[in-house]
Amino acid sequence: MLKKVIAVIVLATLVTSCVSKKKYLELEQNLTDTKGQLQKTTIEKEGLEAKVTEINKRVAEYNSKINSLKQETSSLKQESDKKIEYKEGAVISNDMRSKLNSTLANVSPEQLAGAKTLKDSMNLAISYKLKKSMTENQLNSDQDIDIDVNIDKTVVMITVADSLLFNTASYRVSNKANSFLKKLAGVINSEPSMDVMIEGHTDSRGIHTDKIHDNWDLSVKRATSIVRLLQNKHKVDPSRLIPSGRSSYIPLEDNSTRQNRARNRRTNIIIMPNINKFFALLADEEVVKN
Repeated sequence: MLKKVIAVIVLATLVTSCVSKKKYLELEQNLTDTKGQLQKTTIEKEGLEAKVTEINKRVAEYNSKINSLKQETSSLKQESDKKIEYKEGAVISNDMRSKLNSTLANVSPEQLAGAKTLKDSMNLAISYKLKKSMTENQLNSDQDIDIDVNIDKTVVMITVADSLLFNTASYRVSNKANSFLKKLAGVINSEPSMDVMIEGHTDSRGIHTDKIHDNWDLSVKRATSIVRLLQNKHKVDPSRLIPSGRSSYIPLEDNSTRQNRARNRRTNIIIMPNINKFFALLADEEVVKN
């Protein structure tokens, strides 16, 4: 009986021992697997952290670029409000347009209605300024009986009789012309966006002296004499002056009578707008104002 009891106890001990060993091995394997998984997770975590760091770096770079572009855009907008670009299509900035509109506010509605393009509007603004300057300088007053002023849009043609400016067959400017030239210089200097052509004309009678070769020579010398006085005495910018001689080849009348020849002997002063100068002046005014 005792032997049976001992056998049972030994058997039970062996069974218990076997179960514990198996469980231990199983737990040990689980531990090994868990450690491996933990190591794998740690490696993946480190990889993800590196990616996140790289992403954050790129986001910071993009934000920096965006801020830089915003600043550049703001700067460009400010510059575009100050500067102008004039091409055949006539493009101007908002500031220039505002300046132009303030001038056009003085123009009659009838004239504005005829302005179909931006260039038309610019011409109206220039024409308004020029006419205002002529009135202020009394260039087209009734007392100037030897002067004929015609305005065609923005081009002003001032025809001055030979008797006011020169003695017969001479290119020396008469003292009688002083008042007129002073007024003319006042108009030119008041509107720097204008260029001025001085155009000499003669009658058809031939001329040849020690100082004058022919009518071509006389007409050019008369134009340059006026130009020199405007530059030296009245301080007109010489880059805006264009002397031109036309000889006798563009007469107003035939040269058959004394009166007609007197009409043909003349000097034309042609005041012409320079659009690029006009816009440059507007831009300069904006810079000074700002």
